[in-house]
Amino acid sequence: MEQGEGLGKLIPPLANSDYLKQHQNEIACLIRNGISDTIVVNGIEYDIPMEGIKNLSNAEIGNIINFINQAWGNNIAFKSPVEVDRELENCE
Repeated sequence: MEQGEGLGKLIPPLANSDYLKQHQNEIACLIRNGISDTIVVNGIEYDIPMEGIKNLSNAEIGNIINFINQAWGNNIAFKSPVEVDRELENCE
């Protein structure tokens, strides 16, 4: 949603998300490949699959991550293009 708050138990929040903070090395892969596993964000389980966006470039994924990391009161470190490339190379 507009303020990064998610949508109830359907879409997890990005604002003040413990998952986002704790899984920074996986976010690039989640954007590219999606996720079908259950995740827990701020103590709430989310089990609705998220589709990946395969046609985004590594630079576009890096821009999305850096936006999310600084939006809605988040204060998570900037991710360099080299870090994003490395993380995407290691996607499972």
